[in-house]
Amino acid sequence: MTASDAPHAPDVPETDFRNAMASFASGVTLVTTRDAAGRPHGFTASSFASLSLHPPMVLVCMGKRATAYEIFTQAPTFAVSVLNAGQTHLAKLFSTRGADRFGDPAMIDSVRGLPVADGALAQFDCALEILHPGGDHAILIGRPLSIRLTPGQPLVHWDRRFGGFAES
Repeated sequence: MTASDAPHAPDVPETDFRNAMASFASGVTLVTTRDAAGRPHGFTASSFASLSLHPPMVLVCMGKRATAYEIFTQAPTFAVSVLNAGQTHLAKLFSTRGADRFGDPAMIDSVRGLPVADGALAQFDCALEILHPGGDHAILIGRPLSIRLTPGQPLVHWDRRFGGFAES
């Protein structure tokens, strides 16, 4: 069955959809790149996932209204930093329009020259493989070129709040 073969149902109310998605806990990432002039750009994303093991691929979703949308869709590489529980300030900084996102000392360059969050649980430097439309977002599919890991606890986003992971 293709998407065009699927039955068409009326759209659910946007408020219901937003509230339902807020009930899904997810990790928090920073997605960054550099434009053709070398200037850094980035945003906070919780829509990040592994896509494939063979070959390794990840995906991240980016709103088409984002300030740096055109830059990300044209950049050959991007980085993803999986934030740790102590990096809430970076998640908020990168989700604030007009903020100096790269003035924070926690932002460093990876070995490939991409901006990443120092101390993030994982840092991926990725080659952009595929850009796919997804409603009011685009799906960036990347092939990791290098990965760095740091032990720690994840930053979690749930019910429009940031928090840590509680073990039971």
